Amino acid sequence: MSFQPVVPLSGVGGWAFLNRTRARQEASFNAAPQLQRDVAYFEEKFQKISTADQLVADRRLLRVTLGAFGLQDDLDNRAFIRQIIEGGTDDRRALANRLADKRYFALASALGHLAKTDPTDLQPDLAKRLTASYKGRAFEISVGEQDQTLRLALSLQRELPQLAESYSTQASRWFAALGNPPLRQLLETSLGLPKEFGLLDIDDQVTRMQSAMSKRFGTSDLLDMADPEKLKALTHRFLIMSQIREVQAEMSANNVALILLQNIRS
Repeated sequence: MSFQPVVPLSGVGGWAFLNRTRARQEASFNAAPQLQRDVAYFEEKFQKISTADQLVADRRLLRVTLGAFGLQDDLDNRAFIRQIIEGGTDDRRALANRLADKRYFALASALGHLAKTDPTDLQPDLAKRLTASYKGRAFEISVGEQDQTLRLALSLQRELPQLAESYSTQASRWFAALGNPPLRQLLETSLGLPKEFGLLDIDDQVTRMQSAMSKRFGTSDLLDMADPEKLKALTHRFLIMSQIREVQAEMSANNVALILLQNIRS
């Protein structure tokens, strides 16, 4: 039986506990025999893959690859994933460049050596980096099975610094953040934005988010928010706002139940 992370509390208290015990818990999680076998298999076989067809044909390899980018739900979408990888990222018309979800761009960029046109050289440490990401995300998923809010908080510690490092302009960082579903959800919650916010024009969304971020944290640049102290404040804000939303949802549900009960009695 694989190790399941222990999360006895939710919200800020649960986050504090998880931070104190994370190193020990993650080490126990990574020691699971099945996870170790998957990692060893991937690191042995991945270097021998020379085409996207070969990758998607090996379900075990594909599972680790997609998991490294948070795309594990696409495991059965092999034709789609093959098209993403083969198209690469050099051509503006490539599928990876046209999708709003920037995780696909990250996938195609990392696997540039499998692109059909202008393939890049295979990075010698790529397999190790992918398995490290896979293990980290697998731990987050396991935490999320108990508390989805804490899973998102964990992912923020990885996603925001990576995003800040990968994009050179403030605008590109914001568009990339909005193209990352988990990060987008976290930012919307932290800034108190309604679900309908996503219906606005994308440029309007960026402008409003920047304004809300500046008022709350004193900066509108996600590069600044990747600073450890700012990141800590953003995480705390997200946890608090998530708890508030949960209470509001519960109160709303109770009000609906009360109204229905009153209607039945009248």
